[in-house]
Amino acid sequence: MGKKVLIVEDEQAIVDILKFNLQNEGYETLEALDGEEGLRLAREADPDLILLDVMLPKMNGFEVCGAIRADGRAVPILMLTAREEESDKVLGLETGADDYITKPFSLRELMARVKANIRRRNLDANANSATRTAGGLSLDEAGFVAFKHGKALDLSQKEFDLLRLLMASPGKVFSREALMEKVWSYDYYGDTRTVDVMVRRLREKLEDDPGSPTYILTRRGVGYYFSDEV
Repeated sequence: MGKKVLIVEDEQAIVDILKFNLQNEGYETLEALDGEEGLRLAREADPDLILLDVMLPKMNGFEVCGAIRADGRAVPILMLTAREEESDKVLGLETGADDYITKPFSLRELMARVKANIRRRNLDANANSATRTAGGLSLDEAGFVAFKHGKALDLSQKEFDLLRLLMASPGKVFSREALMEKVWSYDYYGDTRTVDVMVRRLREKLEDDPGSPTYILTRRGVGYYFSDEV
Protein backbone atom coordinates (compact mmCIF):
# COMPACT_ATOMS: atom_id res chain seq x y z
CA MET A 1 0.00 0.00 0.00
CA GLY A 2 1.27 3.46 -0.89
CA LYS A 3 2.05 6.15 1.62
CA LYS A 4 -0.96 8.18 2.73
CA VAL A 5 -1.18 11.96 2.21
CA LEU A 6 -3.94 14.04 3.79
CA ILE A 7 -4.91 17.14 1.79
CA VAL A 8 -6.66 19.83 3.84
CA GLU A 9 -7.67 22.57 1.41
CA ASP A 10 -10.96 24.40 0.85
CA GLU A 11 -10.52 25.08 -2.89
CA GLN A 12 -11.84 22.02 -4.71
CA ALA A 13 -9.84 22.79 -7.86
CA ILE A 14 -6.58 22.72 -5.90
CA VAL A 15 -7.64 19.54 -4.11
CA ASP A 16 -8.32 17.87 -7.46
CA ILE A 17 -4.93 18.89 -8.86
CA LEU A 18 -3.06 17.71 -5.78
CA LYS A 19 -5.04 14.47 -5.60
CA PHE A 20 -4.38 13.68 -9.28
CA ASN A 21 -0.64 14.34 -9.05
CA LEU A 22 -0.16 12.51 -5.74
CA GLN A 23 -2.11 9.45 -6.88
CA ASN A 24 -0.17 9.49 -10.14
CA GLU A 25 2.99 9.12 -8.03
CA GLY A 26 1.52 6.16 -6.15
CA TYR A 27 0.31 7.90 -2.99
CA GLU A 28 -3.01 7.19 -1.33
CA THR A 29 -4.90 10.42 -0.63
CA LEU A 30 -7.51 11.67 1.81
CA GLU A 31 -9.19 15.03 1.41
CA ALA A 32 -10.84 17.53 3.73
CA LEU A 33 -12.41 20.85 2.75
CA ASP A 34 -12.39 22.44 6.21
CA GLY A 35 -10.22 22.47 9.30
CA GLU A 36 -12.46 20.42 11.55
CA GLU A 37 -12.69 17.56 9.06
CA GLY A 38 -8.95 17.79 8.45
CA LEU A 39 -8.22 17.44 12.15
CA ARG A 40 -10.61 14.49 12.44
CA LEU A 41 -8.91 12.67 9.55
CA ALA A 42 -5.46 13.48 10.91
CA ARG A 43 -6.42 11.81 14.17
CA GLU A 44 -8.29 8.83 12.74
CA ALA A 45 -6.42 7.98 9.53
CA ASP A 46 -2.80 8.42 10.73
CA PRO A 47 -1.46 9.87 7.44
CA ASP A 48 2.24 9.82 6.52
CA LEU A 49 2.16 13.52 5.56
CA ILE A 50 -0.31 16.40 5.71
CA LEU A 51 -0.68 19.21 3.17
CA LEU A 52 -2.42 21.90 5.20
CA ASP A 53 -3.84 25.16 3.86
CA VAL A 54 -3.77 28.20 6.16
CA MET A 55 -7.09 29.82 5.26
CA LEU A 56 -9.77 27.21 6.04
CA PRO A 57 -13.41 27.26 7.19
CA LYS A 58 -14.29 26.25 10.79
CA MET A 59 -10.65 25.97 11.94
CA ASN A 60 -7.71 27.68 10.27
CA GLY A 61 -4.51 25.86 9.42
CA PHE A 62 -2.62 27.24 12.41
CA GLU A 63 -5.28 25.89 14.79
CA VAL A 64 -5.31 22.50 13.08
CA CYS A 65 -1.53 22.25 13.16
CA GLY A 66 -1.39 23.24 16.82
CA ALA A 67 -4.03 20.65 17.74
CA ILE A 68 -2.18 17.89 15.88
CA ARG A 69 1.04 18.71 17.70
CA ALA A 70 -0.81 18.96 21.03
CA ASP A 71 -1.91 15.35 20.43
CA GLY A 72 1.76 14.37 20.33
CA ARG A 73 1.69 13.44 16.64
CA ALA A 74 4.99 13.87 14.75
CA VAL A 75 3.57 13.50 11.22
CA PRO A 76 5.29 15.88 8.74
CA ILE A 77 3.10 18.93 8.04
CA LEU A 78 3.65 21.08 4.94
CA MET A 79 1.61 24.28 5.14
CA LEU A 80 0.17 25.95 2.05
CA THR A 81 -0.31 29.71 2.22
CA ALA A 82 -1.51 32.21 -0.36
CA ARG A 83 0.11 35.08 1.52
CA GLU A 84 3.73 36.20 1.51
CA GLU A 85 3.74 37.86 4.92
CA GLU A 86 6.69 36.81 7.05
CA SER A 87 4.39 36.56 10.07
CA ASP A 88 2.31 33.81 8.41
CA LYS A 89 5.39 31.73 7.67
CA VAL A 90 6.79 32.16 11.16
CA LEU A 91 3.44 31.43 12.85
CA GLY A 92 3.05 28.25 10.83
CA LEU A 93 6.46 27.02 11.91
CA GLU A 94 5.89 28.07 15.51
CA THR A 95 2.65 26.09 15.69
CA GLY A 96 4.57 22.99 14.64
CA ALA A 97 4.65 22.87 10.83
CA ASP A 98 7.76 21.32 9.30
CA ASP A 99 7.80 23.64 6.29
CA TYR A 100 5.64 25.89 4.14
CA ILE A 101 5.14 26.61 0.46
CA THR A 102 3.51 29.75 -0.92
CA LYS A 103 0.72 29.76 -3.51
CA PRO A 104 0.90 29.81 -6.44
CA PHE A 105 3.40 26.99 -6.11
CA SER A 106 5.25 24.80 -8.57
CA LEU A 107 3.82 21.29 -8.58
CA ARG A 108 7.32 19.96 -9.23
CA GLU A 109 8.64 21.71 -6.11
CA LEU A 110 5.69 20.63 -3.98
CA MET A 111 5.99 16.99 -5.09
CA ALA A 112 9.73 17.07 -4.41
CA ARG A 113 9.07 18.25 -0.85
CA VAL A 114 6.39 15.62 -0.31
CA LYS A 115 8.73 12.88 -1.52
CA ALA A 116 11.64 14.17 0.53
CA ASN A 117 9.65 14.34 3.77
CA ILE A 118 8.09 10.90 3.34
CA ARG A 119 11.39 9.36 2.24
CA ARG A 120 13.17 10.83 5.24
CA ARG A 121 10.52 9.55 7.62
CA ASN A 122 10.68 6.10 6.04
CA LEU A 123 14.46 5.98 6.29
CA ASP A 124 14.26 7.06 9.92
CA ALA A 125 11.71 4.35 10.68
CA ASN A 126 14.03 1.68 9.25
CA ALA A 127 17.18 2.97 10.92
CA ASN A 128 19.02 0.87 13.44
CA SER A 129 18.06 1.48 17.04
CA ALA A 130 20.49 3.77 18.84
CA THR A 131 20.52 6.04 21.82
CA ARG A 132 22.55 9.24 22.04
CA THR A 133 23.20 11.02 25.30
CA ALA A 134 24.78 14.36 26.16
CA GLY A 135 24.41 16.82 29.01
CA GLY A 136 21.25 15.30 30.45
CA LEU A 137 19.69 14.81 27.01
CA SER A 138 19.07 11.41 25.46
CA LEU A 139 17.63 10.44 22.09
CA ASP A 140 15.86 7.14 21.46
CA GLU A 141 16.28 7.00 17.69
CA ALA A 142 14.10 3.92 17.26
CA GLY A 143 11.21 5.47 19.15
CA PHE A 144 11.75 9.04 17.86
CA VAL A 145 11.68 10.32 21.43
CA ALA A 146 14.02 12.77 23.14
CA PHE A 147 14.37 13.00 26.91
CA LYS A 148 15.77 15.63 29.22
CA HIS A 149 16.74 14.27 32.64
CA GLY A 150 14.43 11.32 31.96
CA LYS A 151 11.39 13.39 30.97
CA ALA A 152 10.07 13.01 27.42
CA LEU A 153 10.13 16.13 25.24
CA ASP A 154 7.28 16.95 22.86
CA LEU A 155 9.19 17.31 19.57
CA SER A 156 7.92 17.34 16.00
CA GLN A 157 9.58 15.12 13.39
CA LYS A 158 11.75 17.95 12.07
CA GLU A 159 12.69 19.16 15.56
CA PHE A 160 13.80 15.63 16.40
CA ASP A 161 15.75 15.33 13.13
CA LEU A 162 17.46 18.66 13.73
CA LEU A 163 18.45 17.76 17.29
CA ARG A 164 19.70 14.34 16.22
CA LEU A 165 21.89 15.82 13.49
CA LEU A 166 23.43 18.42 15.78
CA MET A 167 23.98 15.94 18.63
CA ALA A 168 25.69 13.49 16.28
CA SER A 169 28.51 16.01 15.68
CA PRO A 170 29.00 18.08 18.83
CA GLY A 171 31.00 21.23 18.19
CA LYS A 172 30.55 21.08 14.42
CA VAL A 173 29.01 24.27 13.05
CA PHE A 174 26.33 23.79 10.39
CA SER A 175 25.26 26.63 8.12
CA ARG A 176 21.55 27.24 7.64
CA GLU A 177 21.84 26.01 4.06
CA ALA A 178 23.53 22.78 5.21
CA LEU A 179 20.80 22.19 7.79
CA MET A 180 18.09 22.70 5.17
CA GLU A 181 19.76 20.14 2.93
CA LYS A 182 20.43 17.56 5.65
CA VAL A 183 17.28 17.88 7.76
CA TRP A 184 14.72 18.82 5.11
CA SER A 185 16.39 16.55 2.52
CA TYR A 186 16.27 18.86 -0.46
CA ASP A 187 18.24 21.75 -1.86
CA TYR A 188 16.74 24.96 -0.57
CA TYR A 189 17.03 28.28 -2.31
CA GLY A 190 15.99 31.60 -0.82
CA ASP A 191 14.51 32.04 2.65
CA THR A 192 16.29 30.08 5.39
CA ARG A 193 14.13 31.56 8.16
CA THR A 194 12.70 28.07 8.56
CA VAL A 195 15.92 26.99 10.27
CA ASP A 196 15.97 29.96 12.65
CA VAL A 197 12.37 29.38 13.73
CA MET A 198 12.95 25.65 14.19
CA VAL A 199 16.06 26.30 16.31
CA ARG A 200 14.09 28.77 18.44
CA ARG A 201 11.29 26.22 18.97
CA LEU A 202 13.81 23.55 19.85
CA ARG A 203 15.57 25.82 22.36
CA GLU A 204 12.24 26.58 24.02
CA LYS A 205 11.79 22.85 24.64
CA LEU A 206 15.38 21.99 25.54
CA GLU A 207 16.81 24.92 27.44
CA ASP A 208 16.24 26.02 31.02
CA ASP A 209 16.67 29.58 29.72
CA PRO A 210 16.07 29.77 25.94
CA GLY A 211 17.51 33.31 25.92
CA SER A 212 20.84 31.93 27.15
CA PRO A 213 21.10 28.51 25.50
CA THR A 214 23.60 25.88 26.60
CA TYR A 215 22.82 23.05 24.17
CA ILE A 216 22.26 24.62 20.75
CA LEU A 217 24.60 27.55 20.25
CA THR A 218 25.06 30.12 17.51
CA ARG A 219 28.32 30.86 15.76
CA ARG A 220 27.65 34.39 14.59
CA GLY A 221 27.66 34.75 10.83
CA VAL A 222 28.17 31.01 10.32
CA GLY A 223 25.41 28.83 11.79
CA TYR A 224 24.49 26.56 14.68
CA TYR A 225 26.20 23.81 16.66
CA PHE A 226 25.53 21.50 19.61
CA SER A 227 27.57 21.82 22.76
CA ASP A 228 27.91 18.79 25.02
CA GLU A 229 29.79 20.80 27.62
CA VAL A 230 26.72 21.28 29.82
